[in-house]
Amino acid sequence: MRVIARKTLVEFWNRPGRGASEKPLRAWFDAVAKADWSSPADVRTDYRTASFVGNDRVVFNISGNRFRLVVAVHYRARIVFIRFIGTHEEYDRIDVKEV
Repeated sequence: MRVIARKTLVEFWNRPGRGASEKPLRAWFDAVAKADWSSPADVRTDYRTASFVGNDRVVFNISGNRFRLVVAVHYRARIVFIRFIGTHEEYDRIDVKEV
């Protein structure tokens, strides 16, 4: 899968208090970049705890569920767009289907 935009992840883990997310986000990025998802079932095979929330959005728990990562997956084009990364508190303030 092509992941857009890694820069969003790097900026997040470089923020004060977010350093614990770096290793898990790097691992997630590397795994997804090697994946070939053609449907939500493929995502579920790789990430059993992923949540599918509509509008092609998938939510991943990062760093022991400390952070939430929201992506939009375009299966036919094999592209994953990073839409949001934040704490649970920050996640609770967004409309996950609209980010």
